[in-house]
Amino acid sequence: MTIEQTNKDEVWEKVLLEIESIISKANFITWFKNTNINKTKNGIVFLSVPNSFAKEWIQNKYNKFIIGAFRKIDPSIRAVEYIICSNIQSNTNKIFKIVEENEKIEKNINTTTQLGFSNIYEDNSSLNKRYTFNNFIVGSFNELAHAAAIAVTKNPGSVYNPLFVYGESGLGKTHLLQAIGNKLREKNKNFKIKYTTSEKFTSNLVQSIQKYKTYEFKEEYKKYDLLIMDDVQFLSGKTKTREEFFHIFNTLYENNKQIIFSSDRPPKSIPDLEDRLKTRFEGGMMADVSRPEYEARLAILNSKSTEKNIELPKEIIEYIASIIKNNVRELEGSLNVISAQTKLLDKNLTTTELKDLINKNIFYSRKKVTFNKIIETIVEFYEIEKNRIFEKSRRKEYVLPRQIAMYLLREDFKASYPYIGQKLGGRDHTTVIHAYEKISRDLKTNHQIKGDIQKIRDYLYK
Repeated sequence: MTIEQTNKDEVWEKVLLEIESIISKANFITWFKNTNINKTKNGIVFLSVPNSFAKEWIQNKYNKFIIGAFRKIDPSIRAVEYIICSNIQSNTNKIFKIVEENEKIEKNINTTTQLGFSNIYEDNSSLNKRYTFNNFIVGSFNELAHAAAIAVTKNPGSVYNPLFVYGESGLGKTHLLQAIGNKLREKNKNFKIKYTTSEKFTSNLVQSIQKYKTYEFKEEYKKYDLLIMDDVQFLSGKTKTREEFFHIFNTLYENNKQIIFSSDRPPKSIPDLEDRLKTRFEGGMMADVSRPEYEARLAILNSKSTEKNIELPKEIIEYIASIIKNNVRELEGSLNVISAQTKLLDKNLTTTELKDLINKNIFYSRKKVTFNKIIETIVEFYEIEKNRIFEKSRRKEYVLPRQIAMYLLREDFKASYPYIGQKLGGRDHTTVIHAYEKISRDLKTNHQIKGDIQKIRDYLYK
């Protein structure tokens, strides 16, 4: 049965329930309240949203999740379009009433919990006190960023301002940024600090606009001695947010207040970002964080094992370090899986059982990757028609996805060059070799392509 044949409110309710399970409650309430299905036609779902801000944010940030949720209900759905409709009547508000109540309960719990903290956390800086320099593992992959962070704590606002830390997701950027805040708070309890993400910043800005309190919003941000903003790449495509942020940045900078950013790519590689912002991001110190080397992964695992009170044989620590190479978050995730399974079974697992558990739950299984899955993931990621991958077209928007498809088919699917050429429109194997080598070279210098391939792999193996 297709969506057109079912109750639209019921369908949207199912989609909302799935979206609510993968994003924060605050963002869910902010962006998806007062939305519904307007109509469906020829495999396209038209969603009503309350304003242009919601349209821009949902389309840029959550579109792939929404399409995925719709396709689970109706595989024929091929796209979602967004219509601004100020007077939306929706029967799904009961979902938001439940979520809002849960959000209030969680806030009350957090407030009660924070009463037990020392006074250094009373200004609601949003810092996580667990993120410190003492439990941050330093290696060649992050030593420049770490050194810059230490320098900032010794003389905030004077050296390396702004500090821009970039690297792939899950490499410890958030830990490092918050360690700076915690260190400065430790040195001066009156130091006014704010940690936020670009997503949260935008969400708060939207709420201030809705309540006619934009001026108060900007004045609130201008009072801080240290502003830390995570994931600034998500400012891309949000003109109003960037405009307000630009003025806040200038005020803080002119008053010698420390500003710190993180991103999954350097400023020049963030799309749709004005030169004036790129110039300011690049005006201080830029430090990249790469994937941890084997020795660093061992050190991280040993540190996290001690922190979580998990005792593992040396052989297992080395095994995990040897197969999980992408990021720190995956390393910690492996320990969480082992800890949970050990508690569930109430016994110490053997070396063989531990390896089986890791292989089953953590390490990417190459056997699950198929030719079609790689092609479909790339097509969806770049939002192009599937047949463009197989055509002879030399248009730039099709050449790059095609070359990345060739690279991943060779690297992850382990297909031969002739096989890849034959499957992708009957091309000569030398064309495939050229594409593979080009992407391999670009991965070393082009942060945009490096980030794209990492995200494609995240979709492939999730």
